[in-house]
Amino acid sequence: MFNLGFGELTLVLIIALIIFGPGKLPEVGKALGKAISEFKSASRDIQKELSEAAREPENN
Repeated sequence: MFNLGFGELTLVLIIALIIFGPGKLPEVGKALGKAISEFKSASRDIQKELSEAAREPENN
């Protein structure tokens, strides 16, 4: 998706440790994971509704 290598990921992790500190980093990761999960769920629901609407015949 982002095509990041090991070096880039290490750099991002070091910057995150500097900004948030080691105590807050697990909380930030958990919040980010939860946000991504909610986004995936919402996009799945929207996709499901759109596909159901496309299958319904028009009532003209």
